[in-house]
Amino acid sequence: MSASSVQGIKTVLHPVSDVEKAKAVYSALLGVAPQTDSSFYVGFDVAGQHVGLLPGGGPQGLTSPVAYWHVDDIEAKLADVTAAGATAKDPAKDVGGGRVVASVIDPDGNILGLIQDTA
Repeated sequence: MSASSVQGIKTVLHPVSDVEKAKAVYSALLGVAPQTDSSFYVGFDVAGQHVGLLPGGGPQGLTSPVAYWHVDDIEAKLADVTAAGATAKDPAKDVGGGRVVASVIDPDGNILGLIQDTA
């Protein structure tokens, strides 16, 4: 195992079928308006957590919520978890703003997201 550290789950993405209805529910739940509000992504930041809404599951095609583990070295963590038995789903990809994301599938079919902030 590498020394790549995990900072914990700080991001959870939720696929939604109606972004306006979902935005109202999550605003009421979290007690804040979204910090990012577009037709393809709505994001809330509350108490060190980021909650994102993806209309239609977004480009990832999500069908259920996915928790994203924040890591110091995404490539090292991908190597660790695939060596331990996970299957690569989405390779590391720069999504802008100094953020790199990837995902793997655990032996039971659960999607595990990884995020590295490089900025």
